[in-house]
Amino acid sequence: MDQRVKPTPNEIRRARTDNPKMRERDLASQLGISEADLVAAHCGEHVVRIEPRVNDLLAGLEAVGEVMALTRNESAVHEKIGVYDKVVPGKHAAMVLGENIDLRIFPSAWAHGFAVEKRDGDEIRRSLQFFDAAGTAVHKVHLRPSSNLYAYQKLVESLGTDNQDPMVATIAAVAEKPVNDGSASVDELRQRWSTMTDVHQFFGMLRSLKLGRQQAMRMVGTDYAWTLDKDALPAMFNQAAESEQPIMCFVGNHGCIQIHSGPVKNIKPMGPWINVMDETFHLHLRLDHVHELWAVRKPNTDGHVTSVEAYDANGEMIIQFFGKRKEGEGERQSWRNLAENLQRTSQPQAA
Repeated sequence: MDQRVKPTPNEIRRARTDNPKMRERDLASQLGISEADLVAAHCGEHVVRIEPRVNDLLAGLEAVGEVMALTRNESAVHEKIGVYDKVVPGKHAAMVLGENIDLRIFPSAWAHGFAVEKRDGDEIRRSLQFFDAAGTAVHKVHLRPSSNLYAYQKLVESLGTDNQDPMVATIAAVAEKPVNDGSASVDELRQRWSTMTDVHQFFGMLRSLKLGRQQAMRMVGTDYAWTLDKDALPAMFNQAAESEQPIMCFVGNHGCIQIHSGPVKNIKPMGPWINVMDETFHLHLRLDHVHELWAVRKPNTDGHVTSVEAYDANGEMIIQFFGKRKEGEGERQSWRNLAENLQRTSQPQAA
């Protein structure tokens, strides 16, 4: 964003005071700024700028104990309560493989970090918030009543920086368009698709064939990918809850992917949203943002796995579901039956 057209930090703080109950993301949009701009404007009051050093952050979070991890995109918010344990650091990709908090993190996308205190009556709510170069949130960590406040304060201190400027330099977000040179044939795609031995080979196949994800699904044939009626998404939630079967739910952005593995129980529709409100898992999904819904089969050494994938009008994946499984295990038949019997569309949906 152009610094010359941004409101000043004083103006941003005044807008926050005038709209105390408005969500930060919504207020930032109303002001024409990024969420990072809104948070940074309060540096020196109840916000401290910290360095987004992912591996150091992950190394220190386990001692903080139980927290709430939040990862979102434009259409889905994924919240998990648990501990940041079983950390696997990495320069290009880091992981958290805990029982409740399961993350895939891409540190290069993390550009700005803040420790935030927000007073709510007599209570102070504390969080660590991280943003990309455009000022869009990539991941947040919210403290819980049982969190270790001393460990949190030590972590904030260790990530501290002398730069406490109440303004951040942001750049306009650029949507990535899938590479497509139009030369891949259906036969070549089907041959490569059919010989996959691991679902993680899918991305490499798309890159080598220079195909976008949805383009490949349209080309490959309905034995591997087919479109679903949009009403199939709430039906999937309800059927999974009724059958008490464990699923995997992925929500992400280019800086972080967050995963829930387990059952879903309390499904709560509210306007355009469908919500999961379970003890350690909360999900908020905008059904009206779903432009296309697909069921996809990907071969592996155990046969194949089936996913349900929702995409927005720009072709960005909103959310993805699998049946819960461990490496080396076949797909749960109950999940396969559920996914394969969801209502299909009569013909492929338009792009």
